[in-house]
Amino acid sequence: FWRGRETVESLFYLWRITGEERWREAGWKMFLAWEKHSKVSTGGYSSLHSVLHVPVSWRDKMESFFPAETLKYLFLLFDDTWTEKLSLDKWVFNTEAHPLPVWTA
Repeated sequence: FWRGRETVESLFYLWRITGEERWREAGWKMFLAWEKHSKVSTGGYSSLHSVLHVPVSWRDKMESFFPAETLKYLFLLFDDTWTEKLSLDKWVFNTEAHPLPVWTA
């Protein structure tokens, strides 16, 4: 089960647009849940068969988009130094959180 990447992306945009800390708090809760339920002792994170059952059942698989998308959006959500450098007026992010410049005519 990996729907977190779209959620974290949404939290990033909600925080950047509104400035409301509740979006960062939601992202932090998600991160703590991944640390508690998905992190494996040998390194990395496993996807889950279901989020409805605790203890969780791992799928023994870390999707490549977890570090490539989810962790990048978490980084952007919590690192204030990028707020000025990557203004949403001048940059757009693709789904993998790669910044692309906005071109004006």
